[in-house]
Parts: sequence; structure tokens; C-alpha cells
Amino acid sequence: MTTTEAQIVKVLSEEGNMRKAAERLFLSQPALSQRLQSIEKDWGAQLFLRSQKGLTPTPAGELVIQYAIDTIAKKEEIYEMIQSLNSKVHGTLKIACASIVGHTWLPKVLKDFMTQYPEAKISLITGWSSEIVKSLYEGEAHVGIVRGHTDWKGSKIHLFRDTLYLVDKEIKEIDEVFETDRPFIQFKSDSNYYQEIQQWWQRHFKSNPRRQITVDQIETCKQMALNGIGYAILPSITLSGHEDVNTIPLTNNEEEFELTRDTWLIGYESSFELRQVAAFVDLVKKHAECLYDYSNSTEEKK
Repeated sequence: MTTTEAQIVKVLSEEGNMRKAAERLFLSQPALSQRLQSIEKDWGAQLFLRSQKGLTPTPAGELVIQYAIDTIAKKEEIYEMIQSLNSKVHGTLKIACASIVGHTWLPKVLKDFMTQYPEAKISLITGWSSEIVKSLYEGEAHVGIVRGHTDWKGSKIHLFRDTLYLVDKEIKEIDEVFETDRPFIQFKSDSNYYQEIQQWWQRHFKSNPRRQITVDQIETCKQMALNGIGYAILPSITLSGHEDVNTIPLTNNEEEFELTRDTWLIGYESSFELRQVAAFVDLVKKHAECLYDYSNSTEEKK
């Protein structure tokens, strides 16, 4: 099976629909159907069952689909190894990034990366930090960018630390939360972010908020606060400074921020040796240095 044929089988299995697969492969449906018939003839077996609902892999098809996936992955691996021997930065850079960083800080880094290394390709996965770690374990990414505490045992580089603020249209002092009937809007993920805020609240106040709203997207949390629905605690990475809201730092005193959030770059040493990954890591460090780090901490490798 050629890599082109492998790509056809892989896309057909992912889409489960001849029309959508043809669009992704830039082929007409008749041409794609003819290519599939040729592939099935070579294997001597029907790979997909056609119906009004779409394409369903046969038992033989499932075997060939996995073979196609392995063929494509092996080609990419070898291609990256060959390109790492050259002077230019080639190959695919596979990044798994915490959603909040992927939506705010990372796009500027990627823009510079693409400008400096136009021959490199980028594959980006975003999600919760636990999903990022899983992507690295399963080989779906070269490097990961995670938030908060992580038990990663490989290379781990501290990028930056941002502070958390109470954000609201009306409240100007922390204690005013008990004078409003509007709800405390909280973002709840699989990380310890939610628990840290809960613990902070318990340290400072004797009672729970009067009303609460819990959402699963931090951007939803932010937009609800910006629109005056309630108040929220948000990390500084989500704020540009131009929002029409009050931002109240959560501090022990005027100099020490009590509630902060760290961002880390993690990965395996073997991945860091690839040229495209090494170039990205260098660029990430430079962008991170442009941010004020309240911890004054240095890089940490484990």
C-alpha cells in the first residue's frame, strides 16, 4: 500500500462518508470510489460496507485501516528523522496545549514560529492539562504546555506565572462580595484550579457565596463577568487590561500575590532533539521572558 492509498483509507474511516472524504482529499466522489475499488481489489477484500448512513468498516477493513494508520505514522517518523539531519527546520511540530494558553498566549508564538520556519508544519491539540499529558504518553505530541501542578517525570521547563484577580463590573474591594446578590461564577475543570479557589475562599470568608454558577469553559466564565452577570476569579493570562471591569488582585499584602497559576513546557528529551521542536522551545522561552514572572523563578528541568 502506498502512502497515498493509506491516506485514502484513513480519511474514509475518519469521515465515514464518501462525500466528506472526497472533499478532504480534493477528489471527486467518482474518482474516490474508483480508487477505493482499486485498493479493495489489491487486498482481495471489501473494506467498507456502503449504505445510506455512510461507510462502515468490515472486519478486513478494520485491519487495513490500522495498517494504513501505522504506515502514515511510520513515514512521518522517518521523515522527521531525515529532516533532523538537515540544517533547515522541517517536519511537523506536534503540540498539545492547555486550552487557556492555546486561546491567548500561544497564537503569537506560533505566528513567529511560522514566519521564521515556513517549511515546518504545525499540529495543535488543545484540552485540559490531564489530556495534554495523555497525548504525550500516547505519542500524539512532541511537547505539551500545561497549567498548574503536574507530576510529569520528563523534561519540565517553567514558562511563566500569572496572577489571579477577582473580576467584576461593580465590586471594587474583596469584602464587597457579600453586598451583592449577583452570583459567583466559577470555572470547573479536571485540574486543581477549582479546588485552589475554593480553598482560598474558605481561608478568607466564614460563609459560602450567596449564589453560585459553575461553568466548564473559562471563556464562558469571563464573558459572563464582563457582561455584569456576576463576579469571577480569573487568571491574568485571560485579561488584556482593556476590559471595562474592576480587577482586584488576590494578595496577602501589597507585594505578595496569594493566588497564582504556573505554566510549564513538558516533553521527552528525545523529542527535544528534533530540530523543529528545539526551535519551538527556544522561541517559547523568548516569549515567556517577555512576561513578568511574579515568582522570579528560573527554568527547572527534571
